[in-house]
Amino acid sequence: MKVLLPILIILFLSLSHTIQGQQKYTLSGTISEVSSNETLIGVTVAIPELKTGVTTNEYGFYSITLPEGTYAVLISYLGFEDITQQITLTENRRIDFLLIEEAEQLEEVVVTENVEKMDIRKPQMSVNTLSVGTIKKIPVILGEADVIKSILLLPGVTNAGEGASGFNVRGGAADQNLILLDEAIIFNSSHLFGFFSVFNPDAIKDVKLYKGGIPARYGGRVSSVLDIFQKEGNSKEFKMNGGIGAVASRLLLEGPIKKDKAAFLIGGRASYAHLFLPLFDVDNTAYFYDLNTKFNYRLNEKNNIFLSGYFGRDVFGINDSFVNTYGNAVGNFRWNHLFSDKLFSNLSLIYSDYYYGLKLDFVGFNWNSGIRNFNLKYDLKHYATDKLQINYGINNVYYQFNPGKIEPSNSESGIIEEQLIEKYANEFAAYVDFEHRLSENLSVGYGLRFSHFMRLGQDELNVYANNNPVTYDPFLLIYQEADPIDVINPGRGTTLSHFSNFEPRASLSYTLNQSSSIKASYTRLAQYLHLLSNTSSPTPLDVWTPSGPFTKPQLLDQYAFGYFKNINDGNFSLETEVFYKDVQNRIDYIDGANLIANNAIEQVILNGEARAYGLEFLLRKNEGKLQGWLAYTLSKSEQRTPGRAPVIDNGRSNVETGINFGNWYNTPYDKTHDISLFISYDLTDKWSFSGNFTYQTGQPTNYPVGQFEFQDLTVPYYGLRNSQRLPAYNRLDLSATLKPKKNKNRKLKGEWVFSLYNVYNRRNAASINFRQNDDTGVNEAVRTSIFGIVPAVTYNFNL
Repeated sequence: MKVLLPILIILFLSLSHTIQGQQKYTLSGTISEVSSNETLIGVTVAIPELKTGVTTNEYGFYSITLPEGTYAVLISYLGFEDITQQITLTENRRIDFLLIEEAEQLEEVVVTENVEKMDIRKPQMSVNTLSVGTIKKIPVILGEADVIKSILLLPGVTNAGEGASGFNVRGGAADQNLILLDEAIIFNSSHLFGFFSVFNPDAIKDVKLYKGGIPARYGGRVSSVLDIFQKEGNSKEFKMNGGIGAVASRLLLEGPIKKDKAAFLIGGRASYAHLFLPLFDVDNTAYFYDLNTKFNYRLNEKNNIFLSGYFGRDVFGINDSFVNTYGNAVGNFRWNHLFSDKLFSNLSLIYSDYYYGLKLDFVGFNWNSGIRNFNLKYDLKHYATDKLQINYGINNVYYQFNPGKIEPSNSESGIIEEQLIEKYANEFAAYVDFEHRLSENLSVGYGLRFSHFMRLGQDELNVYANNNPVTYDPFLLIYQEADPIDVINPGRGTTLSHFSNFEPRASLSYTLNQSSSIKASYTRLAQYLHLLSNTSSPTPLDVWTPSGPFTKPQLLDQYAFGYFKNINDGNFSLETEVFYKDVQNRIDYIDGANLIANNAIEQVILNGEARAYGLEFLLRKNEGKLQGWLAYTLSKSEQRTPGRAPVIDNGRSNVETGINFGNWYNTPYDKTHDISLFISYDLTDKWSFSGNFTYQTGQPTNYPVGQFEFQDLTVPYYGLRNSQRLPAYNRLDLSATLKPKKNKNRKLKGEWVFSLYNVYNRRNAASINFRQNDDTGVNEAVRTSIFGIVPAVTYNFNL
């Protein structure tokens, strides 16, 4: 670390000296879509004769500094017509470009923003981008286009099975993914316990998944970053689109508030399958709804403001005696400012709230819990030269954790109101990131993030003997909850503990020839929040807790190396990567841990370690009527918690066995083999087809390995953790899209999407339970599956 910073300073000073010795000018501006003025992310601005170029940022802005002269500037973006324009630079110039969609490519499959040759030169690796057009083509359960279900087809991405919430990246846990919607943190990405995601595809502009080589501007999670941006709204004319599906419908409205200067976007979704349950004499309910909003105003060429928000709720009830409500609410105010044609800034004020509530009338109480955060971000991007870009900024997040509050639902319930101890924390970060093209063949990215986390005071804090909330019984060979020896009241104004970490990032790309390159990256990340869950898939009841006196932050070191190749002038592309991840301080639970409504969660937690390594392969076909990709991942994901250092108790040394006898064991999300195939085919202007096939190694689990009799009860005995597996998972989905020919002559255009989920009706095991047959007295295994074959029809429209 001490060596890195002087090198960065020397490089920057030497470049600054070089710039001053040459007559150079800056070309900058914004690139948008002509029909809506929607800015475009990742558009290539290339200067072929200089073999250089740049791409637009998250707000469509570009800047490139060139020697004085006349150049043919090429603007290209997949799905849009290329622009070539002669530009003479004798002074700094701002030129905004408007791109026109290519009608024959509106629906083409795009996995990355840009598959042109320039991508192989960029040092960024382990990144996948999905276009909204691709997401809407992928067949999913009940015909609802879904962001989370779509990224599961990418290499290195899995989940815990059908109906499971969250996702796992490169052998990491679901809570190790940072999910951002317009920069706001989303703590639960699922509707209806995992059947749908919270992201309305009609409102989404860009979806980008970072699996490794994560830029220094991101932090707080050790597995991945899913960065999603909403559309800004059409500032030219009013537009409407939506869809009517089997279980849910959606509607999106957008249009100008002031033409070419201000626009709005409002989108909503709601499910309604529960409305038909009374027809079958069923009183249960299960539905969701959400709302996306965005407003933008262009003050002038140098200033833009944005106000965006999301609100979603899920409601699940049984006969009104049990009602579960949960969901996210986020808001973000952003101000874009251009200090100069080389310096772009963005200031964000963000609020995020995740709420979980239970109404239990049959026992007479209500339960409310959640997590809130207030986030201040200030990011700057400096286009120093055509070969050097610098990103830097600060970020501060204040957290408030409510583990749960119990309230009586009526005066006769007999329940006493109780508030579990609320927790508070603050996370500050500052970063600097360089993207530097050293030569025609070699590009590097390097940066540093500094993070500082403070666990703030709370109303009550347990004190334990030897500062140890978990004790070990050497006779029973088990871990047990320690009894507090005191309870103190540190108060909100104190700091219980604090952690600081330097998080270096480095990546490079070496171009072998015009069509291939090799890349490598190293990433260190720190995570200060932990999801308390002993299930393979997160549930709304899971509780987040901050690092503190008894829980250390997780620290990741990830290494990746890859080979990338464009084939047949970009018609095909090949990406292969190997990776290794090591995570320190991964939390583990003692046997029999109780996580629900636990006011002293430190009594059931131990700090362990985790590791994951593997190979990823992605072959894509990017052009033509037949498009798609084949993804394969070979990987291993393990964790262990060895015994702690021997403790002297009453003159005797207690040597702990650790969890699972201190041995490595499979994580619940370890999948040795993962194969995904996605294909789309445009048969005619009227009909198009798509399908995907998935195969995964069965999920690790525990089966009884024996049993014993105790007081006339048969008690099963389980072996080492996650030493067995469920049967392998596989599934085929198909869909067909019909676009009536009369669409061409109508302003209101529609299409029908017919889908079949799980075409050959495979009963994939969500779990396997064991029981004794009442008739034969023989033990038997019972497979539980969620879905067989599921047909669906959706009607989409736009005006």
